[in-house]
Amino acid sequence: MRSLSRSNAHFKNANTKMPLGVSSNFRYWGDDKTIYIDHGKGGRIRDIDGNEYIDYRLAYGPIILGYGDERVDEAARQGMSVGGVFALSTELEYEVACRISKMVAAAELVRFSNSGTEAVMAALRVARAFTGKDGHVVMEGGYHGVFSEVMWYSEVEDWTPGQGAPQVLPYGEGVPALTRQLFHSVPMNDANALEDLLKAKHNDIGAFLIEPIMGNCCGIKADAQYMKDVREICDRYDVLMIVDEVKTGFRVAKGGVQELYDIKADLCTFAKAIGNGYPLSVLAGREDVMRHIGDGVVHGGTFTAHSVSLAAAAKTLEILDETTALADIESYGLKLQAGLSTILERRGIAHCFSGHPSLMGLFFADTVPSNYREWIHSDYAFYDALAPELHELGILVEPDSREPWFLCESHNVECLQETLDKFERAVDITLPKLKQKAVAAGGPIHR
Repeated sequence: MRSLSRSNAHFKNANTKMPLGVSSNFRYWGDDKTIYIDHGKGGRIRDIDGNEYIDYRLAYGPIILGYGDERVDEAARQGMSVGGVFALSTELEYEVACRISKMVAAAELVRFSNSGTEAVMAALRVARAFTGKDGHVVMEGGYHGVFSEVMWYSEVEDWTPGQGAPQVLPYGEGVPALTRQLFHSVPMNDANALEDLLKAKHNDIGAFLIEPIMGNCCGIKADAQYMKDVREICDRYDVLMIVDEVKTGFRVAKGGVQELYDIKADLCTFAKAIGNGYPLSVLAGREDVMRHIGDGVVHGGTFTAHSVSLAAAAKTLEILDETTALADIESYGLKLQAGLSTILERRGIAHCFSGHPSLMGLFFADTVPSNYREWIHSDYAFYDALAPELHELGILVEPDSREPWFLCESHNVECLQETLDKFERAVDITLPKLKQKAVAAGGPIHR
């Protein structure tokens, strides 16, 4: 039985100085379940209790090569010798910007920030300046950071189709009600819904913010035709398409999700995988749009383009661009999916995969939901019961079924076999527990 005694004791101390004992709400899993990490290496991490895990969370995606990658860390050490930040620029910014422009067709000009939230904030500000319109549209179920303009969601759980639009609510307290008037949402894979909205309100809406693979909704994907349709609709109504690649960028392809769909954004954002864990984010896009920065639009930050993060990003992007790293990650993902399928099929458990092999959702159903409305009404009881069993056995996946599994270059054949062996054990532990629970409740047995 896995022990979390030291993590539990540390939580009690940490909670006296930090709300929830952590620095991000998403790291809190409960008073007796929150894990504190000692170190990570490759595709594995070890907590302060000495428990080792094969990690399929990877910090929600930044670790694309593996923890403590020697190539990237050596580059970061060279970046330290530069001196950090100066309130001035270095030549390395141009070098990294050129690499990004080479890899991403839409990235004609580039600006750096520190986090995905900052990059998306900047993207919306630039879009408002370029179009002269303050409103924006997001897809239901999409996630774009923790700033007020995007911290709203469509309450579809208790909504009845045909009885008007779902109610739009804030994500928690402290979100100014005034920002609600800027926010609009539409379901994924329904181009008519976007067109109907823009027909009525295109004079007020300047941006459509979209994750073609939803990083916080189990990797649900946009259809290829949908992407072509919404690209044309945005052009027709003078709305900028902002493709949020904070999670997909430099992970699902060298040119990101835009390469997979053969589309070009007007603006796009990148963050997580760009530096293999070193903090850096990017706003990029069309030159005529991006030139508004400095010509009316303010963008900046004291720690923007830190020499350590830039040096790490330069090496990470070089590896992703010039080696087989991404192809190797995809190959591992396909082998993992095949192995998981074999285990589940033997037991007659319906399942399917969504997203991309490097960023994959696992559903216990015959078909993948096409949007957030379908996901919220799907049955994810089996996943919710399975995840804690995987944790006990040393396979770390997100306990929230909305979060996909992330893979890195350091996941190797040993990781694969161990994952499959422990997944099979976890499934066989979960099945009778769910059956017993269902019998006790007098309801159906979830398979």
